[in-house]
Amino acid sequence: MRLSELLQKFRHRVFWPTLALLLAALAYSVADAQGFLKQTQNINTFILNHFGRLFSVGTSLMLLTCVVIFFHPIGKKKIGGPNARPLLSHWRWFSIVLCTTIATGILFWGTAEPIYHLSDPPSFMEADPFSEKAAENAMGFMFLHWTFTPYAIYVLPALMFALAFYNQKRSFSIQSTLFPLLKTSTGESWIGNLIDGICLFSLVAGMAASLGAGILTLTGGVRNLTGTEAKWLPTIITIVVVLSFTISAITGLMKGIRILSDINARIFVLMALVLLILGPFQEIVYHAASGLINYFQNLPEMSLVSILHPEDQWPKDWTTFNWANWMAWAPITALFLGRIGYGYTVRKFLLFNWLLPSFFGIAWMSIFSGTAISLEMNNFRSLSEKLTIDGPESIIYELFEYIPFTSILAAVFLITAFLSYVTAADSNTEAMGGISSTGISPEAPAPPVLIKLVWGIAIGTVAFVMINMAGIEGIKMLSNLGGLPALFLLVAINLGLIYLLTSKKYREL
Repeated sequence: MRLSELLQKFRHRVFWPTLALLLAALAYSVADAQGFLKQTQNINTFILNHFGRLFSVGTSLMLLTCVVIFFHPIGKKKIGGPNARPLLSHWRWFSIVLCTTIATGILFWGTAEPIYHLSDPPSFMEADPFSEKAAENAMGFMFLHWTFTPYAIYVLPALMFALAFYNQKRSFSIQSTLFPLLKTSTGESWIGNLIDGICLFSLVAGMAASLGAGILTLTGGVRNLTGTEAKWLPTIITIVVVLSFTISAITGLMKGIRILSDINARIFVLMALVLLILGPFQEIVYHAASGLINYFQNLPEMSLVSILHPEDQWPKDWTTFNWANWMAWAPITALFLGRIGYGYTVRKFLLFNWLLPSFFGIAWMSIFSGTAISLEMNNFRSLSEKLTIDGPESIIYELFEYIPFTSILAAVFLITAFLSYVTAADSNTEAMGGISSTGISPEAPAPPVLIKLVWGIAIGTVAFVMINMAGIEGIKMLSNLGGLPALFLLVAINLGLIYLLTSKKYREL
């Protein structure tokens, strides 16, 4: 393809301003690392202090809306029309959805986060550190942060895009998710370009945050298995991961993305079953049951924690951080999830994008978080000490020390961590390429290779710079910075969906 022809494929008003803003931020960070970090921290503090309530209200509304949609008559509508035939089988669909949405999150935080909550429980829950009550609360918050609410954040914009793109014949643009509120149908309006550009920037921040967690996890694993302390290790890992997910995205949905997701989902299931069998089975069941009871009993308070306890730092550090991270991914991820939902009904779309991944999250956190809590409470706080000394990336490998076949499990986990980020990033890189390109349609959904390559390199660079400058706090800041603009968009999408349902315009889909 000639250069002139390639340039015609670019959405110039979306691609170049977003890339320029990223490059400017990176240049500033390199030229004045301390100044950049200070400004980022100031912005991050402002977001946490002023928008925590909106994060709580927005996510609660999304969760309630999902429940309503599941039982609403719109559930019978088929994405793509009555004659549409699915692109993917049920298993392939589920495996791609699962691996696209969780990235390295459940691997990195599944064992580390509950130890934070157990050793330093939120004051408003009135539980002593390392007590049974603290353990119940820790499991309850794991279910809050990793099941129904975060998947509601994903599924609503994905559903709106699927209906807009296939049923309404709207453009491959995030603006299309607002079709009940906006009359225009093209992504080339100024508001469409602005929305897409902001969401691109948000996703680079969100993916870089997750990649940062992945780099820390992989670095900790390699050091655990080999004993090396080489300073260049994170650099090599970053390059390998970025090359892998970019190449996978270049090969497209039916090759790299589908194959890697299938492999990764099977490894997820296998790892969970192995730990369930080899781990403290009875205590896993006990902590899961008590955590679920805690979750459902306290769901209203936990969901509105930033409103009920606005001065407490804990919700800012954890719940708002989690919602911001999921929201940073959600708008662009919605384009990919909506695209692969073709041929299925709205109710089945919610089943595979909301309920089934949430049930998987419950099972995963029950096993991994339950095992971590059990070991912590029975082994004289060894995990919390490890957390303080070596950081959250070390916890999963320390946990394996108490279980048979330590080296094998650690090696499999390392491979899984690698595949997890690659399978999540390749599908989102595909979507980022699509939103930066012209001419994307159901008949021609693949964006140019060069655009996907540029975004892959940008994500890797941002992640590498932030973890080297600020470590785990840098990851949290990236999540918050990416999630704020997405929050306003997702609230608007949710309101548009409510209008669609109440006005009965859904009958025209």
